[in-house]
Amino acid sequence: MIKTPDQIYGELFEAVQLGQVFMDSKTFVDMIPLFSPEKILSDFNKEKENEDFDLKRFVLQNFKEQQLFSSDFKTDTNQDLATHIAGLWKYLTREKDEKIEGSSLIPLPHPYIVPGGRFKEIYYWDSYFTMLGLAENGQVEMIENMVKNFAYLIDLIGHIPNGNRSYFVSRSQPPFFALMVDLLAELKGEDILIEYLPSLEKEYKFWMSPESKRTVKIDGYILNRYFDNKNFPREESYEEDVKLKGEFPHSMLHLRSACESGWDFSSRWLDDNKNLEKIRAADILPVDLNSLLYFLEKTISKANKLCGDKRETEKYLALSQKRAKAIEAVFYHKEVESFVDYDVEKGQLTQLTLAMLFPLFFKIANQEQADEVAAKIEKQFLKQGGLVTTLLQTGQQWDAPNGWAPLQWIAVKGLDNYGHQKLALEIAQRWCNLNEKVFHNTGQMMEKYNVVDLTLDAGGGEYDVQEGFGWSNGVYLAMQNFISKNK
Repeated sequence: MIKTPDQIYGELFEAVQLGQVFMDSKTFVDMIPLFSPEKILSDFNKEKENEDFDLKRFVLQNFKEQQLFSSDFKTDTNQDLATHIAGLWKYLTREKDEKIEGSSLIPLPHPYIVPGGRFKEIYYWDSYFTMLGLAENGQVEMIENMVKNFAYLIDLIGHIPNGNRSYFVSRSQPPFFALMVDLLAELKGEDILIEYLPSLEKEYKFWMSPESKRTVKIDGYILNRYFDNKNFPREESYEEDVKLKGEFPHSMLHLRSACESGWDFSSRWLDDNKNLEKIRAADILPVDLNSLLYFLEKTISKANKLCGDKRETEKYLALSQKRAKAIEAVFYHKEVESFVDYDVEKGQLTQLTLAMLFPLFFKIANQEQADEVAAKIEKQFLKQGGLVTTLLQTGQQWDAPNGWAPLQWIAVKGLDNYGHQKLALEIAQRWCNLNEKVFHNTGQMMEKYNVVDLTLDAGGGEYDVQEGFGWSNGVYLAMQNFISKNK
């Protein structure tokens, strides 16, 4: 059994997190214990009653912060950005992990790339977009190592968690593993699909299993939602969540479910489009998730065909075809001429977001639908620095005015699939120009950007701006390749 920090450290965990010993709640749960948990807890119980007991000093005597291996990386803003990124991968690399008793890190057997900043572990959907850049730099071995790590996590846990931390195990993230395997197959040959078929099937079983509570039957179709069956504060955001739960006890499951979406947080999940206490993520059927699972079904079918298994090939092909019909039937809104999420509880479609582009990315939409989405994107979402994520400005980081690298890439490729190359190029060029401007101003690549106010160097959100940054690096390099091929 994988134990979480609250299970291991109990009263000490609660004292540190609620006592705001560190500004960021993630700091303590990621620290490396210098002694066995038994010794640390024994010492804590002995010393906590002393008049001069200093909790922060105790923590710093018994734990250390995890550092990236190449933290001596120096930025040279005289370099072009692509050269900077090529040199940055070393800084973001973790070698294979050693098991440390009492640590929240789930050790991985192969090297991998982390996002950067406060994120010193692998993250699930981030990694696909990071791999796009690794492919541009010819780092096929690292891509393969990361795919092996994700297959290892599927075998160990039954699914790929949000990240390789014990406190992430109850949830996954958008299922991009099939795209990672597909990318690796493009680089190394189709036998890769056969090699990872068992892992693909196990991940599919996780998303479709009734026990996971991620399936919903609607209008004769089985579709999926994001879900986390824990209904208590997140260990890595404990103090903030305890406050929210005190006023709104129902919110924890939905808060965690939104984290599985990767869009944490957005008006997309909020009943009133603005307040976090009104979060209802588990009640929403997301169009992006179901598009990703369509691709997973298609990939499993293709892998079975390579294996010569006709029955399984046809089974998964039929599942993908039925899901494609469901995506059109449930998520396409004729009145707004776009794909939107579906609120199961209210029986209605929700607001416009960039999730509308996933059916274009996976070629599920028909040409007329794609043309309508393209018109929406150009008229309402396109700003000077790229695409805003939603049309609402709420203070949540996955809303306007912020733009995020993965969604810019989904947009560019999705629009290009349907002949909207001019718009795709415009988005790519505006995004790359913004990345370059911020790099020359700060020497950094950022996790997210303000695409509306180009005088700012980064987008706002629930935590400080994070530098690094894995998926921004990957998408920038892939965008540059796209621009050079299509100009």
